Amino acid sequence: MSPSSGVERVEAQSAPLRRELGLTDLVLTQILYVVGLSWVGVAAKLGTAQIPFWLAAMALFYLPQAAVVVYLSRRFPLEGGLYQWAKLGLNGGIAFLVGWNLWIYAIVLLGTIGLAIANALIYAIGPRAAWLSGNHVFIGAVSGVVLEALVIVSILGLRVSKWVHNSGALLLLTAFAFLLVLPLINVARGTLREYHPLTITTPAITLLNANIFGKLAVGALSGFEYVAVLAGEARDAQRTIAKSVIVAAPIIALMFILGTSAVQALVPPGQVDLVGPIPQAFRLGLGSSGVAAILIPFAVMAVSARTIANSSVLFTATTRMPMVAGWDGLIPVWFSTLHPRYRTPVNSVLFIGACALIFAAAGMINVGEQEAFQLLDNAAGILYGLTYLVLFAVPIVGLARTGQRAPRWIAVAAAAGFATTSST
Repeated sequence: MSPSSGVERVEAQSAPLRRELGLTDLVLTQILYVVGLSWVGVAAKLGTAQIPFWLAAMALFYLPQAAVVVYLSRRFPLEGGLYQWAKLGLNGGIAFLVGWNLWIYAIVLLGTIGLAIANALIYAIGPRAAWLSGNHVFIGAVSGVVLEALVIVSILGLRVSKWVHNSGALLLLTAFAFLLVLPLINVARGTLREYHPLTITTPAITLLNANIFGKLAVGALSGFEYVAVLAGEARDAQRTIAKSVIVAAPIIALMFILGTSAVQALVPPGQVDLVGPIPQAFRLGLGSSGVAAILIPFAVMAVSARTIANSSVLFTATTRMPMVAGWDGLIPVWFSTLHPRYRTPVNSVLFIGACALIFAAAGMINVGEQEAFQLLDNAAGILYGLTYLVLFAVPIVGLARTGQRAPRWIAVAAAAGFATTSST
C-alpha cells in the first residue's frame, strides 16, 4: 500500500469521529498537558542555576520537538498522530511498537493519579489530615473514584471532555499566576527579604545535574505531539494543531522558569516535595495568615483539577491508540468499535480504565507514597522517551518513504532532539 493510499484510508476511517476541537481548545490542552506540576520542584533543586538548565533543555529538545511536531502535523494531520507518522515514514512494525509504548506509558502514568490527588487533598485540608499521608486505603479510594470518572467522561467524548480539559488549563493558569505573585506578597509582608526570579549563576556540571537536565528536557518539556493523536477529531487539523504548538510554546516556557523561581523562594532548600511542590509552596507562602484558610484550599484544588483534567487528556488520547491499531488489523477490531451515540471507542476506554486501576494498585504494594510515585513515574518516563527516538527519526531517515524530504533545518532540529533523548 502506498503512503498516499494509506493517508486516504485513515481519513476515511476517521470520518465517523466528531470534530470537536478548535484552536482555543488545542492551545489550552497543550498548556495543560505539557506543564507538569512536579517539574518545578525537580528544577528547584538546581538552585539559581535552574535558568541555564531550562534554556539548554529548551534549545536542545523543546524547540526541536516543537519544530518537528509542527512540520509533521501540517503534512499528516491524521488520527493517531505519532503512530501514523511512524507507519508512513518508517514501517508498520515500528508504528505498532510506538502505539504499544504510548499505551503502556499512559496506563502506568495514570497509576500515579491517586497519589497526586491524595497528596493535594492532604495539603488542602491541612495538619488535621496528616494521618492520611501514605494511607493506602485513602489513596486507593481516590484512585478508584477518579479513574471511574475518567472512563465516563471519555465515553461521552470530546464534546464533554474538552470542557474538563479547558477548565483544568484555566485553573492551572490561575494557580500559576497566584504562585508567581506569592513571593512578591511575602516581600511586601516582610516574611521574605528579597526576590529576584531571574537570578542566574553558572551551573556546575555534575552527574546529579546532568540527570536533572535529562529530566527537564525529555520529561518536563515533552508532550507537544500528544494532541496530534486526536487530529481526526480536530477542526482544520492541518492548521490548528501546528498553530497550537506555536502559540503555547512561549507561555509554557515562562511558566516553567518563573514557577521554579517562585518555589525556590518559598520552600527551604532540600525540603522540596517532589510529588506536590506547588501545594507545598502555597502553604509555606501563606503561612498562618487568615486569608490562608480560604486561598490554600482554593489554590490546591485548582492544582488538583489540573491533574484530573490532564489525566483526562492522557486517557482520551490513549484510548485512540488501540482504535487506530484495530483499523490496521494489528489487534482485534473489537478495540475500534465506536459507541453508537457518542462515536468514541467504548471497548478501548473500558479496557484501559481497568488496566490503569490494576497498575495503580500494584504501584503501592509494599512501598511508601513517595517511592510509589517515583517508581511509576520513572517507568512511564522511560517508555515515553523511547517514542521520542521514533518521532525524531521520522524526518531524519524515514520521510522519504512518503515521497517527501524534510527541509534541512528540520532534519538538524530532529538530530538535536534525537541526540538529547538518547543521552538521557
